[in-house]
Parts: sequence; C-alpha cells; structure tokens
Amino acid sequence: LVRGSLLGGYDVARELMGEENLSIAYYEDPELIHDIITTVSDTAFKVYERVCDKIVIDNLFIHEDMAGKSGPLIGPKQIEEFLKPYYTRLWGLLSSNGTKLFSQDSDGNMNPVIDAFLECGVNIMYPFEPAAGMDTVASRQKYGSKLAIKGGIDKHVLRKSKAEIRAELEYKLQPLMREGGTVFALDHRIPNGTPIKYYRYYVDT
Repeated sequence: LVRGSLLGGYDVARELMGEENLSIAYYEDPELIHDIITTVSDTAFKVYERVCDKIVIDNLFIHEDMAGKSGPLIGPKQIEEFLKPYYTRLWGLLSSNGTKLFSQDSDGNMNPVIDAFLECGVNIMYPFEPAAGMDTVASRQKYGSKLAIKGGIDKHVLRKSKAEIRAELEYKLQPLMREGGTVFALDHRIPNGTPIKYYRYYVDT
C-alpha cells in the first residue's frame, strides 16, 4: 500500500493559532483562514503533481483531530466554505491518477459532519471512538458502501470483563459488518491498566 499524506485543513490552522483563536477567526477573519489553507493546498498540489508522474498513490490520508465527545469544533458550513475546496482539489488530482482510498483520521464525535466530508471525497474514516458516541454498526446501516470504517472497537472494555469484551465483539463483528468495508481494530491505543489476560481474551475471541 502506497500512502500519501496531507496536512489537515482544520488541523494545520489549529496548530498555528490554537483552537479558540481559530474558532473566532472563522467568523472574524475568514480571509486569514482561506490564505492558510490556500498556501497548504498550492504546496501540496505542486508536490503531488510531481509524485503522480512517477507512482500511483493507493491511499490519500489526512489528519484532522477536530472533535471531542460533544461533537466537531466546526460544522458543515465551515467545511463547505473552507475545507471542501482543498479536499476536492487534491482528491481530484490523485483520484484521476488512480488513487482509490481517501482516509481521514479524527478522534471524537464526527457524526454531525460525516455527510459533509463524504461530499469532499473522503471514503474512509477512523478511529470511530465509541466513548464519543461513534457506532460503526449504525454508520454502516446509514451509509452502506459509501463509507469504509477502521477501528470502532471500544478500547475501554479491555479493562472490564470477559463478558463485556465478548458482547462488544459480538455487536461490532456482526454479519453486516463482515460483508466488507471494515478494518476491525480498537479505537485507539490499548489503555493503561489493561490486564494481560483480558487482552489475550480479546485477541483470541
């Protein structure tokens, strides 16, 4: 698998400005946000024009980390105005050169903006954090084959009991989810304090 990375349109501005300043700037200084994203977009486009002359990128990857338990820090309107031109420009270039997968990484509850990112070309999302309200089964029922999923298994059950581990796996690995389009995995790193016997049970099960 050949993977190419992009700076997140939200993520890069947050790293430069901080979450609070960025949240205000979307409304009070939108020209600045457009300028940041346009600079990143122009640079990435020039790089990938050269790359695509040499190889086919299988998977375009973008990191955003733009949500918490209560939801994303921007909504569909901001995605439409600020992020979509960046996403679609780069996805247009790479998909026309054979790229099939466009994956986005963001913790937190991304449910309110999944539709907006599908419109941007994204077709894989992860890690689908259950503690933030993400449910892989519900998303598969809603989006079908339009959205592939990585992760989604609640890491916190590993510290609880074998019964809870089995219940989590029976729900998440049900037949609907085994029809394709899912990479089953924990929604993040193994939590500190996980008993080794429960981790082994999880792997075996």
